Amino acid sequence: MREKFYRFMQGRYGNDNLNRFLMIAALVFLVLSMIGPDFFYVLALAAMIYAYYRMLSRKIYVRSAENQWYLQKSYKVRGFLNSKKKELVQRKTYRIFKCPNCRQKIRVPRGHGKIEIRCRKCGTTFIKRS
Repeated sequence: MREKFYRFMQGRYGNDNLNRFLMIAALVFLVLSMIGPDFFYVLALAAMIYAYYRMLSRKIYVRSAENQWYLQKSYKVRGFLNSKKKELVQRKTYRIFKCPNCRQKIRVPRGHGKIEIRCRKCGTTFIKRS
């Protein structure tokens, strides 16, 4: 059975980031259609059909270009979310302050009491509790 599926998918585009986004959007629209109007059900169905169309398509270069367009448009959002995730992980061991002069983020280890912090960008010094 697995061999048949591999042979069927040969020469087809398959799954990528845009398809994952479309499937998640379809799932969200399905949940919204349970509590909201039927319009969300139509959106969910359209997103799923388009995702499967892309997955089974033999126009690999066209689908790859669509995925590149999606990645370019979502680059800033993904970068923002990754930086917030990194900050949340570091909050256990570090305090993050912003320089009052230039708004540069400064990371200081926790548990050192009241310390004088010097901004590396503009040289401003300020006192904070770590």
